[in-house]
Amino acid sequence: MEPAGSGGTSSADSQAAFVLSNLAEVVERVLAFLPTKALLRVAGVSRLWKECVRRTLRTQQSVAWISTMEPGPPEMHSLVQVLAKELEKVHALPQTVLYMADEDTFVGEEDGHGHKKARKRNPQEIARAIERLFPKRCHVLGVITPGVIVTPMGSGSNRPQEIEDGEAGFAILFPKIDGVKIETFHFLKDLRKCIHESKLIEAGLKNNPELRVVLIFGYNSWKIGAAGFLQKVVNILNEKSVMLAGGQVDRLTSLTSESNPPTNEACGVVGLSFSGPQIQSASVLLNQDVNDEKTAEAAMQRLKAANIPEYNTFGFMFACVGRGFQYYRTRRNVEADAFRKFFPTVPLFGFFGNGEIGCDRIVTGNFILRECNEVEDILLHSYTTVMILIHLGPTK
Repeated sequence: MEPAGSGGTSSADSQAAFVLSNLAEVVERVLAFLPTKALLRVAGVSRLWKECVRRTLRTQQSVAWISTMEPGPPEMHSLVQVLAKELEKVHALPQTVLYMADEDTFVGEEDGHGHKKARKRNPQEIARAIERLFPKRCHVLGVITPGVIVTPMGSGSNRPQEIEDGEAGFAILFPKIDGVKIETFHFLKDLRKCIHESKLIEAGLKNNPELRVVLIFGYNSWKIGAAGFLQKVVNILNEKSVMLAGGQVDRLTSLTSESNPPTNEACGVVGLSFSGPQIQSASVLLNQDVNDEKTAEAAMQRLKAANIPEYNTFGFMFACVGRGFQYYRTRRNVEADAFRKFFPTVPLFGFFGNGEIGCDRIVTGNFILRECNEVEDILLHSYTTVMILIHLGPTK
C-alpha cells in the first residue's frame, strides 16, 4: 500500500517539472542563484535551459576577484589552489583575467630565517595550471613582482594588504561588459623591428576615440635596453585623454592571447587597454614628499577630489620596492590604509616593483586634472607610488 498523500506529492512534482520545463521566467529566477560554473553545467538540460543560461550569463557583468595571502603546498603556488576552489563560486564568466603573484615563491624560493631556501616549484607549470582553470577563449595575462597589494576576498570593503614578503597573489576576472572593451597587448623588444602603427591600431591603442585607460607593465627590465624600450612605448601611448599607469615587473608568466609566449630571456612591454565611453579614471602620484600618514592621506584627498563614481570601480597601487614599511619607518600598510580611508568600498590591487608609471590625471571625457606633456621623465618614476581608480560604468 502506498503512503497516504503520495498521489499529491507526485502531482506536485509533476507541476514543478512542468514549470521548470516550460516557464523561462521561473527558470531564470532559479538560475540566478547559481555560480557561473554550475550554470554552464546545467545548460545541457534542455533547449529552454540553454537559452535561460545564456540570458543569465549576460546579466553577470560585475568584476570579480580571487586572492590569497597564505602559503601553498610545496610544489604549487597558493594562487592555483585558491583559484581552483573559488572559481566554483564566482558569478562571472571571465573573458579577460589579470593575475599577479610574488616572485620569490612563484619561481621556487621562500624566506627562511633571513635567507632563501629552494622549493620544488616550476614557474612554467604554475602558470599553465592557472591558465587551464579558465575558459579556452579567456585571455589570461599574468606577471610576477617583488611584492603585491591584495584585497581579501568577499567584499571590496575588506582592508587591502601590502604584502612585501611572503606568498600572495590575486586574479581579477573581467566578464563581458556592455559598453566596455578590454584587450591585452604585447610589444616584444626587437632591435631589428620598430613598433608599427598597425599593431597599435590592432591593439586598440591608436585611432581609438573610446580608449580611456592603459595599464602597462615592462618586464625583465634589468636587461640591456629594456628601460629605453619601455620609455619609447610610454611616449607613444602618452595622450592627454588616456589614463596611463603601471610599472616595471619581474617577469611575464602568462599571455594566452599569443600562441608562442616569450621566453624568460626576452624583454618587452605588456598590458591591458580599457575602451568605452562610460569608463572614468583618475590617478595620483605619491612622490618622495609623501613620507608619512598625513601626507599619504593628503594624496588620497586629491584622488577623491576627482569625483570618480565608487561603484563598479576598482583601484590599483603601483609602488616602488623602496617604499613600504621601511620607507614609513617600519609602519606597515600606510598607503593602502590611506586609500581605504577615502575609498571604503573600492577593492585595491597592485604590486611593489622597480619603477612606476603615472601622474596626476583625470579621464572623464576631455577634462584633465594635470596635463602630462611629452617631457620624458613625466610618466616614468622611481621611489614613488601611483594610485589609480578605474570605473567601468553603471552595473547591469
